[in-house]
Amino acid sequence: MKILSIHDLQIIRKRAEHHLSLREESNEKVSEKCCGLASGTTHLQILICGGTGCKASSSQGITENLQKAIERNGITDKVDVITVGCFGFCEKGPIVKIIPDNTFYTQVTPEDAEEIISEHIIGGRRIGRLLYIDPKTEQTVSDSKHMDFYRKQLRIALRNCGFIDSENIEEYIAREGYFALADCLLNKQPADVIDVIKRSGLRGRGGGGFPTGLKWEFASKQVSDVKYVVCNADEGDPGAFMDRSVLEGDPHCIIEAMAICGYATGASEGYIYVRAEYPIAVKRLEIAIGQAREYGLLGKNIFDSGFDFDLHIRLGAGAFVCGEETALMTSIEGNRGEPRPRPPYPAVKGLFGKPTTENNVETFANVAQIILNGADWFASMGTERSKGTKVFALGGKIKNTGLVEIPMGTTLREIVEEIGGGIPGGKKFKAAQTGGPSGGCIPASLMDTPIDYDNLTAIGCMMGSGGLIVMDEDDCMVDIAKFFLNFTVDESCGKCTPCRVGTKRLLEMLEKITSGNATLRDLDKLEELCHYIKANSLCGLGQTAPNPVLATLKFFRDEYVAHVVDKKCPAGVCKALLSYEILEDRCRGCTACARKCPVGAISGNVKEPHVINKSLCVKCGVCMQTCKFGAIVKR
Repeated sequence: MKILSIHDLQIIRKRAEHHLSLREESNEKVSEKCCGLASGTTHLQILICGGTGCKASSSQGITENLQKAIERNGITDKVDVITVGCFGFCEKGPIVKIIPDNTFYTQVTPEDAEEIISEHIIGGRRIGRLLYIDPKTEQTVSDSKHMDFYRKQLRIALRNCGFIDSENIEEYIAREGYFALADCLLNKQPADVIDVIKRSGLRGRGGGGFPTGLKWEFASKQVSDVKYVVCNADEGDPGAFMDRSVLEGDPHCIIEAMAICGYATGASEGYIYVRAEYPIAVKRLEIAIGQAREYGLLGKNIFDSGFDFDLHIRLGAGAFVCGEETALMTSIEGNRGEPRPRPPYPAVKGLFGKPTTENNVETFANVAQIILNGADWFASMGTERSKGTKVFALGGKIKNTGLVEIPMGTTLREIVEEIGGGIPGGKKFKAAQTGGPSGGCIPASLMDTPIDYDNLTAIGCMMGSGGLIVMDEDDCMVDIAKFFLNFTVDESCGKCTPCRVGTKRLLEMLEKITSGNATLRDLDKLEELCHYIKANSLCGLGQTAPNPVLATLKFFRDEYVAHVVDKKCPAGVCKALLSYEILEDRCRGCTACARKCPVGAISGNVKEPHVINKSLCVKCGVCMQTCKFGAIVKR
């Protein structure tokens, strides 16, 4: 059916509502009772996470086994198995959710499928061993609404992820999908759309935080025969998977937002630049674009308004520098991904030399909801200069790894201790790296800092696209800076000398420090070079590359000094500065360590204290892992 009017859209929405009615109901309330067929429930839905993480943990096998069990029991007309996007709680995946009782099963395996059907679906009995166990109360929790991981979250960009079948356009329409586009085309002038986005306070979620409405306004004022809209889905930060999850779980929200942007800025064509390493996201985008064209929501004369807009997908080859907007556009044009000098900015001269509006996935994911609910609704959330919510990929030394969306202004302590569940193993929180290789670290002393663009900038960090890597007392901050800088050196396109050569020299200086060969003068040179690279690099990659070094120097300078002056790594990470010793009073002479040592560096008689020949020791740590008596220490 080709949609020509708002009436046509409403017909499809009404037709599709039955797909979501049970899910909408379960979203509003929590059922204490298990709603199996034995309890009189006439229809159930089984939602299975189809995101990359759960797919990698055999969620497809769960789906297949559930379908087989349903067929064997002759209940195909009473149970639907639906693949949805990421639920966010990746630590506990694969996740299976039963509707309408909202039961949330975690760490499900394909072998559990038969029991889910026989016990829960047919018998009406929850399976206790698959329920989440609250670490505080040690009690099982049957639904996500009672989990600390979800309590403080507010989902806007992720509102449909884990809720709808991302390959079914009618489920998206049933959730008010494409009604924002219809409202813009039929009831608003382009300037009105831009005004709503400006008043909402939406800022770009790709890293820089530039006001989205202002960017759209710049492009709209350009006079050109052709204009473009570009979605930056080149998510390259280590540990980041926010944009991927949106594309996998709700691709239509990006298509709708790009069409709205096209209308507002006068563009008729758009490109989604997505990493080729995201095959599930690419597949679902292709399906969604095909469906949107079939329904007349992309193409010519959308909603009979005279507005034409179409989209294309371009695959990136994995170059981190292509996350920079001008390098991304150069890559779309078929050239090697290198940045261009600015000005002129893309809004004036961008893709193929034409005015171009570029935003990242998360930015676009907010647009339709702002149009539907109004600028004041969005502006009521967050802080004074950072409105709305922010999606973070929470990883590292944290109990609850996953995808979280929180209101701007939420503190790091709330994210780490309440949503993230704290640090495993009883370790102490040390720092959190925000913004990946382009960002900085937030130390434990600043855990109560409200997270927004300005607060992070004020302490020498940046929001970035949303990677949040948690570190504990066992992490060496000098080594962390070296890790991120090593990544940047590999990813530099080499176009400008400050980045190409400067980052390499920075890395060499860090290697000198971690090997115990540096002086205090080298620390001054390190900081001086950081500021030079920031001031003179061509694009954002080089300009932000020194951030991890500067942030760790600012908050953990004592660790740098320890490496230089004491020739020690306080965290015991940097191998060149380590030594292993056997404590004579604890050694039982069991010979286990000597037998495991790969280089024969440990000697001694049976039942007598052993010694380590430090000239032979390769510092692999096998001896320490092997000793059952705590007789080997790392100094």
